[in-house]
Amino acid sequence: MGRNKSKSTAVIIFLGLIVTAVVYVYTSSTFEKDAVVIEMENNGYWNLKKPLKLSMNDESGVKSYKITFISSQGESTIAHEKPIVAEKSLKIEIPSPKAAFTLKDKEVTISVEATDASSWNFLKGNSAKKDFKIFIDKKRPNTSIVGNSYGIKKGGSALVIFKVSDDNLKEMYIESNTEDRFKPQPFYKEGYFISLMAWPITSESFKATIVATDYAGNIKKTHIPLYLKAKNYKVSNIKISDKFLKGKIADLAEEFAETQGISDPIEQFKIINEDVRAKNEQQIHKMGRVISDEQIDGFKINKMYPLRNGKVVASFGDHRKYIYNGQQISESYHLGLDLASNAMASIKPQNGGKVVYTEYNGLYGNMPMLDHGLGLYTLYGHCSSVNVNTGDEISAKTGIANTGKSGYAMGDHLHFGVLVQGIEVRPEEWMDTQWIKLNITDVIKESKKIINKS
Repeated sequence: MGRNKSKSTAVIIFLGLIVTAVVYVYTSSTFEKDAVVIEMENNGYWNLKKPLKLSMNDESGVKSYKITFISSQGESTIAHEKPIVAEKSLKIEIPSPKAAFTLKDKEVTISVEATDASSWNFLKGNSAKKDFKIFIDKKRPNTSIVGNSYGIKKGGSALVIFKVSDDNLKEMYIESNTEDRFKPQPFYKEGYFISLMAWPITSESFKATIVATDYAGNIKKTHIPLYLKAKNYKVSNIKISDKFLKGKIADLAEEFAETQGISDPIEQFKIINEDVRAKNEQQIHKMGRVISDEQIDGFKINKMYPLRNGKVVASFGDHRKYIYNGQQISESYHLGLDLASNAMASIKPQNGGKVVYTEYNGLYGNMPMLDHGLGLYTLYGHCSSVNVNTGDEISAKTGIANTGKSGYAMGDHLHFGVLVQGIEVRPEEWMDTQWIKLNITDVIKESKKIINKS
């Protein structure tokens, strides 16, 4: 009886050991069953210039791996490694084989095999294999300028029309030395683009370059030849009086969240002139950067003069320095043209467009803003009333608003602003029929002739 009991106990212990061993094998990281995770940081294209980036991750560590380059010319081993210590995470750069540069293949395969350090599979570990199809693209995009404005003036605008071709084109834009980007719009026929550009008034120089990149990372940069025209703008030293601070500034300080709790009139003025102004301009710039992706065949724009018999009372580009008790306390740029005629005069733009904004915008007061296409926007500040709604499509000479003194205005007038892709430019150019003809209309007309011949 005692012997049978001892046998039963031994059997139970043995079975327990087997169960424990099985549980250990199935739960221990030493016997983990997951294969190496192989990933490539690539979008499927390769220009052979920069190494491909590969990652391998495994809980028990990567024990060995092999990387093979497969093309129409056969197979070649790029790497066959057995790390001294199994790494749980490996980052590998795959250089292009020397023979790859003479290949005519448009597609090759990178085959990756890896084994981990697990004791699973009778101590052989888990194996994984993954093939990556890669398109070889060694050619840069092709860009050519069809036509452009002869020059650009500081604070002014210019136009360019160009062609871009590439089977794997990723993106294309115009960049300037001012760190601004201009988005081109499809023009006339497939592969052609048109864009307005702007030279910010705060920058001393201007250079514009067409940048085209493909999915393989090839980049083509083409300089736009523009003759730079210097332009000096007025600098005004404006004395700030206590009456002004206790009057207009005190009234505005009650309105803005940024000046709540601020009792010092000078500090109130600085916050309004700098922080509030920057916030208002940011809103304007954001709206003015919206460009359509639709193809256009042309761009007709009429001479701009939104206020009949309007007299210029403040110029665009005026660099204003504010002086209090002999010391400069703040500064700003006047980024529009102030026009005045009768009180609450009707504002009638000479060009139609889409109304993109009709709200109150801080220092600009009631401020309708219009989109005329091609990244060209106009805004109308300090209005006493606005007669259109956001989203409206208006025709030329529609009475959109009436002049006033809402916002930061001392008297009834219109602050007329023109923007190119979110950058304020000289309204005077767009109010000049000859300038529009030479820099916009003629460039488009001649470019279409060239495109038709190609």
